[in-house]
Parts: sequence; C-alpha cells; structure tokens
Amino acid sequence: MLARKFSALMNNGTLLAAVDLGSNSFRLEIGRFEHGRIHRAEYLKETVRQGSGLDADRNLTLDAMQRGWDCLARFGERLAGFKPNQVRAVATQTLREARNRDAFLVRAHKILGFPIDVIGGNEEARLIYQGVAHLLPQSDEKRLVIDIGGRSTELVVGQALEPVTMGSYRVGSVAWSMKYFPDGEFSAHAFTTAEIAATAVLDEAIDQYPPSSWQVAYGSSGTIGAVCDVLAAAGWPAGVITRPGLDWLLERLIKAQNAERLKLDGMKDDRRSVIGGGLSVLRAVFELLGLQKLHAAQGALRHGAMYDLVDRAQDLTDLRSKTVQRLGVRFAADAAQALRVGKVSNSLFQMAGAGLTNGDTARAERKLNWAAHLHEIGTHISHSEYHKHGAYILDNVDAPGFALSELHRLSQLVLGHRGKLRKLDADFEDRTFIVQLLCLRLAVILSHARRDPDLSGLTLEILNAPAKVFCLTTRKGWRTAFPQSAWLLQQEAVAWQKTPWTLTVPQT
Repeated sequence: MLARKFSALMNNGTLLAAVDLGSNSFRLEIGRFEHGRIHRAEYLKETVRQGSGLDADRNLTLDAMQRGWDCLARFGERLAGFKPNQVRAVATQTLREARNRDAFLVRAHKILGFPIDVIGGNEEARLIYQGVAHLLPQSDEKRLVIDIGGRSTELVVGQALEPVTMGSYRVGSVAWSMKYFPDGEFSAHAFTTAEIAATAVLDEAIDQYPPSSWQVAYGSSGTIGAVCDVLAAAGWPAGVITRPGLDWLLERLIKAQNAERLKLDGMKDDRRSVIGGGLSVLRAVFELLGLQKLHAAQGALRHGAMYDLVDRAQDLTDLRSKTVQRLGVRFAADAAQALRVGKVSNSLFQMAGAGLTNGDTARAERKLNWAAHLHEIGTHISHSEYHKHGAYILDNVDAPGFALSELHRLSQLVLGHRGKLRKLDADFEDRTFIVQLLCLRLAVILSHARRDPDLSGLTLEILNAPAKVFCLTTRKGWRTAFPQSAWLLQQEAVAWQKTPWTLTVPQT
C-alpha cells in the first residue's frame, strides 16, 4: 500500500537529496526512489562543529559560519542539476539558538543553491522518527526512538510510521562536552555531574515516555551510532547498547583521563572530543526511562527529510495541509469563510500571476490557501485584533511538517491580511509574497459579507512588469451594485500607497 501511494506521486528512479545541518556534523544523503522506497546512492559527512561556535551571546562566530559555508559549497557542487522539489535542507538546534542565524542562512542558501529550513524541536523529532521507521521492517510494535545530537536530544514514541509523542530537549554531546569536559578531561566526578545535569533537563520525559508506552527502543545517528561501533569492536553484541556496555565504556574513558589519550577500536577521531558529553547524556536517558537495551537504527533525520519530500509532492499527502486543517478546527475558525477566502484569493493569484514556473505557482497557491484557511484563527482570542493574535499563534505553535521560516511567512500573511502594511516584517521586493498578500487582502474585502462574491468581469493584473503596479478592473455597474466593496477597495488602494507597490481600482 505504501509503495502504491508513493509511486502514484513520483517516478521510479527519481533522485532525492537531504542535507542535515547538525550541531556537530553536516550530512548529505542522496537516494534513488524505487517502488515506494528510497535507496542510498551517495552519502557525505563532514565534521563542522558549528555547535561549538556559539559565543556567550548565542551568536555564531565567523569561523563557525565559514566552516559551514565551506562544507555547503562542497555539497552544493554535488547537488548541481537537482530541482527544488528533489532537495530538502534542514537545520537543527544550533541554528534554532543562533541569534545571527539569518546572516549565516542568507549566504548559505546562495552557496548551497537550495533554501535551508530551520526546524523546531518537535519537527526534528518527527523527521527522525520517519527516517527510523521507514528503514525498519514493517511492524505494529510500539517504538521508542532516541537521537542524541550535538545540542539537543529527541525522544519519540510511535507505531508503524506514525509518531505519537514527540519531544526535544536542550542537552547534547557537543554542549555537554564543552560544559562538563573542558579540554577533553575525563574524571568520575565530571561524569557524575554531567549525568545529574542531563537528568535535570530530561526529567519531564519520565511521565511522557513510560515503559508501558513502548515495546522496543531504537537509537538513531550521532552518539548512539558511535557508542555501538565501539562496543561492537570490543566484542559486545553488534547493533545493541546495554547498561553493562555503557558501564564498560565509562570505565575506559575515566581510565584514559583525556580525549586525546583515548584509544578505542571503532572510535572515529571526530568523535573523541564529544564522546564524554554524549555518553553522559545517554546514561541519563537509560536511567530515566528504565532502558535495559537500545537497538541501533539505520534511519535518521536525513532519511525522514527525503521521505517528507515524497509526501510533499501533492496536497493530499502533504502533512502541512493536514496541520493547517487541524489548526483551523483547534482555534474554531469559520470553515466556510476560510474556504471562500481561499477560493477567491487563488482565483486572483491565477489572474495576476507572479512570473513563476508551473511548479512554483502551484506551491505558492497552496501556501496562499493555507493562509486563507488560517487568517481568522486569532478570533478565538480577540475579535478586534484577531490578525495580530493569529500571527502570534503561527509564530509559536507546534505545527508538524512546517519549518520555522514557513510558519513565519504564514504569520506575516495572516498579520497583513487587514490593516496597515508597514507593520509587516516582510521584504516588499519579494514579488511572490507581495502578490500572495494582495490577493489575500482583496479576497477578504470581496468576501466581507461572508457570502460568495460576484467575480464576473473582475480582473487583476500587474502592469508594465517589472513596474510595481497592480490594476484591478471590474465590469460596468459593479461599483453601483456593490458600494460597500467599492469603498473598501478605495481604502485598500490608499493602504498600498505607503509601500513600493501601487494598486489602482475602478473610480467609476
């Protein structure tokens, strides 16, 4: 069933790629889609350690940014020729924290050649689970998935391909190594302190992930993969981590006293400096959740990102569309009005066009429809300033499938669908966004009576491109038939005078 669903959306043989900008390493995975499965074609990994480049003010240092840009330049060369719908690049905790992340991302986008989505913690957890679940045999077992990254740890409980409980905690191998094992020094006291600190951060997980909620525990990527490799090289069962195995590894690290003197078969050089922090977090997870055994999983965040590309191929399987529907219900938005505004705004968008390719136009229309569906969610809080409350909700809500930048763009459309335009945190040179914004505002005006508006004879076009002039025309007698709408359109034209764009509306 899974293979049939995917095959209907994407051709066999299509190459897909995911770029994971982690706190410790950047990874590029290229896979070939075949009969509902993605098979590895190429894998590249570079230790960038961007997580250790955050200064005391949570700004990335220039050196840390340069290491990232250099790596992405190499990845970008390999991705030359890929189309936008074949590549997903995601960034996690370090760029979630970095106050100057935009300075890094603007250049990173140009270097890589593809947009980079900074994703929230729960979205990271969801993609990790998707990656792990897709590479495991199909089963109805209840799974606990653990991923200890450089600056965050994700925990997920799910069944089959569906995550149920997701959480992200700000504790990881890089952050804990820097804080509790400075200069790579290992001691029993340092490990005890680091485990206690990790336990304090992870403490709420006890109630969210009790042993009764899962049957088998799996560990993904990073620290867990490194520990598995070392234990297997030492003769422990391959692909499994146990408490005795962790005790043995702890003894070896304390005996070595320093990361530079640590000599362990299976330990890669780039892991030695962060193994202390990773091990202390892993031991804390074992203790808190009552784990006896943890199985190494092949899937990871990057695999989940590639399968997410397949799901995004059309609206019916795009998780973001389902999330929008759930948010509309959750905040009691008027479904009929949302549908009405969505239809009108998309009709106007098709009239105006935005100089986009067919694929880009379809994606822009889908996102405009999402904004229309959500434009009144703030009425659940206030009727007078509902657009501001709606924007706040979107900037702060847990929305599966969405990157933080996507949610912010939606929030700006919701914020800007009425009222003054100067309040927006928006680039008025972004032609697609401005066309979306205008179409949404006009749709709300034309649907102000909360009934289907008469659009016959109405046209919207951009005059003398690339001039920034929108021209709205109506049939003869329209202003007389709809005086309130005509007055609102006049006010709308005035609002656009305070922007680089001009809107002309019928005067007679």
